[in-house]
Amino acid sequence: MDGSKSVELKRLCAEIKSCRKCGLAETSINHLCGEGNPDSRIMLVAQSPGTRENEAGRMFVGPSGKVLDDLLKEAGIDRGEIYMTNLVKCHLPHNRRPKEEEIRVCSHFLEREIEIVEPDTLVPLGYFSTKFLLEKYEVTTTGKFNEVYGKLIWTGEVRIYPLRH
Repeated sequence: MDGSKSVELKRLCAEIKSCRKCGLAETSINHLCGEGNPDSRIMLVAQSPGTRENEAGRMFVGPSGKVLDDLLKEAGIDRGEIYMTNLVKCHLPHNRRPKEEEIRVCSHFLEREIEIVEPDTLVPLGYFSTKFLLEKYEVTTTGKFNEVYGKLIWTGEVRIYPLRH
């Protein structure tokens, strides 16, 4: 594990935890930082922490975590081999959709994580993470996300493998 990546991610985590740029900071118990192997070639990008993740302060501990663990096991991948993060770092009340402003003020944290970890493959989970990453890497689509889920997209910089959440 590259020590400098770990140091950079710890610094970034401190910034995430102190962020008060939107109202989510008032309702969220934890501002979730990414976790996992900073040298990973694969980065999972979820939408935002769920209720259980918000309470525990960890990624994928709720029902979606069980599904993720089962899928990783099936693929022969150890959870410790990947890096996991969220597009929006705070829990969304009532598990609502993120607002454009929340994505805008939070997305620079994700962009910084991508710069630090330097994954070969980004795996966005769900519509908002997929939309953000496709726009970031200027990938054009027909607008129908059902057509991109489960398909490997090469951007020239990184592979994107969007999955439904």
